[in-house]
Amino acid sequence: MTLGPSTVEWINRARADLRMGVPVVLVQDGAAAIAVAVEALDAARLAQLRVMGGELVLAITAHRAATLKARAYDGDLARVLVPQDAPLAWLRNLADPADDLAAPLKGPLRTQREGDAGLHRAALLLAKSAQLLPAALVLPVADGAALATANGLTLVRVTDVLDAHDQGAALLPVVSARLPMEATEAGRVHVFRPDDGGVEHYAIEIGQPPRDRPVLARLHSACFTGDVLGSLKCDCGPQLRAALAQMGAEGAGVLLYLNQEGRGIGLANKMRAYSLQDQGFDTVEANHRLGFEDDERDFRIGAAILRRMGFTQIRLLTNNPAKMRMLAANGLEVVERVPLKVGETRHNAHYLATKAAKSGHLL
Repeated sequence: MTLGPSTVEWINRARADLRMGVPVVLVQDGAAAIAVAVEALDAARLAQLRVMGGELVLAITAHRAATLKARAYDGDLARVLVPQDAPLAWLRNLADPADDLAAPLKGPLRTQREGDAGLHRAALLLAKSAQLLPAALVLPVADGAALATANGLTLVRVTDVLDAHDQGAALLPVVSARLPMEATEAGRVHVFRPDDGGVEHYAIEIGQPPRDRPVLARLHSACFTGDVLGSLKCDCGPQLRAALAQMGAEGAGVLLYLNQEGRGIGLANKMRAYSLQDQGFDTVEANHRLGFEDDERDFRIGAAILRRMGFTQIRLLTNNPAKMRMLAANGLEVVERVPLKVGETRHNAHYLATKAAKSGHLL
């Protein structure tokens, strides 16, 4: 019997450490490296890493590498060699595109071609899952386990990071309670907590939808700016209210409120994307310049919650065919797509057009 952390708990510790600027140790097949998120790195810690010797490498995604004109020999990422005299500002400018237009010439950048990129890939996955900019400083070390023990650092295996990413977290029901709402007095909120220590997700059940027939359902990604502040840059708030109103009118339905802000990149990175949009980039281009995919959401979460609640067939309120495909791939039968076309304004017309043209939304 052991009281020590499980694999899932070690990975969550690693995420938390990266958010605080604390390095973590990654190990794979006899190789090891220290990794730290550039966004949270400070000058003192950078100096400490340099004192240790060895060659510092900046891991960035292929999307960010394309913006920086750096060669991504590993396909999905690039390993940029860090000059010995490079200051912290140089690293941050490579990680953060905020000043790309003001200072577009950051190279030429030298990138690694030889050797395995597994440690660097795991560092980027951890940074993304911590909702940090996907840029990590990586320093190879000889004995990762000894270094972690001596310095009190979290040590995780690359295979565990990859497995956690591929499998996703298990969702555990926490509590449910009745909640009368404007849309209906027959409302109930269910709270689900992932076992990896991540943020909770919610299911808003309208009425008492039968489990043996298709239920009117929506997967709604949290949007603080749209749902709470009434932002005119997106259609999220109107979609949320329209979906609940339609469920209330029909007397039954379930809306999943998934805490995957900014299509899975988090509020801070969404605000960075908004800033880039003000510079003239569309929503997809902004995500790519930041180093993210078009959409980083995990639709398996919604499928798992619906199955856990006993639903197997759904009428999906969505304009996004990708949601239908992902739910079908995860054990749900989508018997009907119910359009949800509301909330277009002069402020979001270009955003909606980009979603239609580049992300396949049916608008």
